[in-house]
Amino acid sequence: QVQLVESGGGLVQPGGSLRLSCAHSISFFSIRTMGWYRQAPGKQRELVAAITSGDSTNYADSVKGRFAISRDNAKNTVYLQMNSLRPEDTAVYYCNAQLALRAYWGQGTQVTVDS
Repeated sequence: QVQLVESGGGLVQPGGSLRLSCAHSISFFSIRTMGWYRQAPGKQRELVAAITSGDSTNYADSVKGRFAISRDNAKNTVYLQMNSLRPEDTAVYYCNAQLALRAYWGQGTQVTVDS
């Protein structure tokens, strides 16, 4: 069964850093794109960062220069390094795996940026 499990969320002060992890059970050869999305209360889910099978990346304008997506194929894990965190980054962060014909989602991990 396909499974994606996020971890690493928590409470952090403005200006702080967190690294989110997404462990998955999907073969590297099946994945087209891995991504991180987030959803804040009362808002729609939005793309934060994505990395393709060819290792190209893209980021939401609001996180460029602060966040970095990466992956360790040997460990079946994708990461989101978040630096210089702001209160507006507060959201539930979801890991997404886009395959050729369908996508899979994790259950999410809460990130709260507050002093």
